[in-house]
Amino acid sequence: MGAARIIVTMGDPGGVGPEVTVRALADAGVRRGARFLVLGTGSALREAMRACSRRLTMRVLDGAPGNLAAKEPVVLLDYEAMDEAEYRVEHAHSRLGGQLSLRFVRDAIAMARGEHAIKVGVRAIVTAPISKTSWALAGEERYRGHTELFADAFGASSHAMMFDSPELRVILATTHIPLAGVVRELTRQRVEEVIRLGAGACRRLGVRKPRLAVCGLNPHAGEGGLLGEDEARVIAPAIGAARRAGIDAQGPFPPDTIFARAVRRAGLRRAEFDMVVAMYHDQGLIPLKLLAFDHAVNVTVGLPIVRTSPDHGTAFDIAGKGRADAGSMRAALRLAARWSVRG
Repeated sequence: MGAARIIVTMGDPGGVGPEVTVRALADAGVRRGARFLVLGTGSALREAMRACSRRLTMRVLDGAPGNLAAKEPVVLLDYEAMDEAEYRVEHAHSRLGGQLSLRFVRDAIAMARGEHAIKVGVRAIVTAPISKTSWALAGEERYRGHTELFADAFGASSHAMMFDSPELRVILATTHIPLAGVVRELTRQRVEEVIRLGAGACRRLGVRKPRLAVCGLNPHAGEGGLLGEDEARVIAPAIGAARRAGIDAQGPFPPDTIFARAVRRAGLRRAEFDMVVAMYHDQGLIPLKLLAFDHAVNVTVGLPIVRTSPDHGTAFDIAGKGRADAGSMRAALRLAARWSVRG
């Protein structure tokens, strides 16, 4: 395995990605977990160091082919040095920001697949935040975000977005789609698949016998059909199939109450569930971000490699001001390092 076990993509240079990358990798405890290859621009990372008053020593590469065997804990593949150019990205959605962040991610995927000139021996990729609007400005209309791009690149037909935090774990049956499209995407097979992926992720996190709570889609989980039939038609049969396969899945539960029963917090009674299966993006992310906004980790489960990211966006409004909280990025790096070792 190469010296840089984990690749870190810097995200949109105009957002807080450079700052959270610098803050997180400046943490000696994080650096002890693995060696890191950062894909980004030197100017953005230097500005981030000044903004957040952190110094991060990195050996700089210019893209020359060959095996990466450096002993340094952090190495930068500097796209400005490689292209002999300086890329200035304003703190807003931009075509250049989209082009660069897409390039970082695609190169990381190529390295993980052994298709890049730089040979890294990748087992994990950690992605800093990107702007979906900037991707669209750069001409990327096929993928709504990292999750869809990674799944397609690795041919992962069975995958899901999972979020881990000390307080709450959530996995999503659907991801970045309009609310009006959720019913079309929710099939019995899909819900069963996500329950299975969630149980596997819990076991990988050290939960020997995971207990999963499955949300309903409608208010009051359909109220016996009065408020919708999706629970009886799709969700309950999926839960039944998962239980027959040996998974402790329960529900469908009313989504406005079940999350409280899955919260883990010191001083409270033991949580009744180890993970909540949510039917759509905001159903799962609103409670998660309320409890763990600055330290939750987004994980794409179902890939042949580990892929994590902080659970926040580009935050263009505070980029460059040294105010970005790197707690979620640190947690994403630590989880990637831990899962890489476990294989």
